[in-house]
Amino acid sequence: QVQLVESGGGLVQAGGSLRLSCAASGRTFGAYAMGWFRQTPGKERNVVAATNWNGRRTYYADSVKGRFTISRDNTKNTLYLQMNSLQPEDTAVYYCAIDNQYRDYMPGRTDFGSWGQGTQVTVSS
Repeated sequence: QVQLVESGGGLVQAGGSLRLSCAASGRTFGAYAMGWFRQTPGKERNVVAATNWNGRRTYYADSVKGRFTISRDNTKNTLYLQMNSLQPEDTAVYYCAIDNQYRDYMPGRTDFGSWGQGTQVTVSS
């Protein structure tokens, strides 16, 4: 089973940028779709961005389109999320996840097989 570890979260002022990384262990990293999700207290976890197995197809939530970019480097077993023009409403715990069943991201699918422990992103106004 793939193990995922996120890094790169922190405190940033509105308008600033952060880059999240998700390092994975396991031989199947490059075989499946991956995604970034976020969750705030009392709310469900929602997809922010996702990519297919080779990074050539991407999906973004409407709230982050044009500001966030998801990418992956299968040679380094790492998933990235570049976040620009951050706003206070982007404050959340961000999780990376790998879909252990599908190579392409299925919009609406949240039943990913493996999850990281999460990294906090806080955007101050």
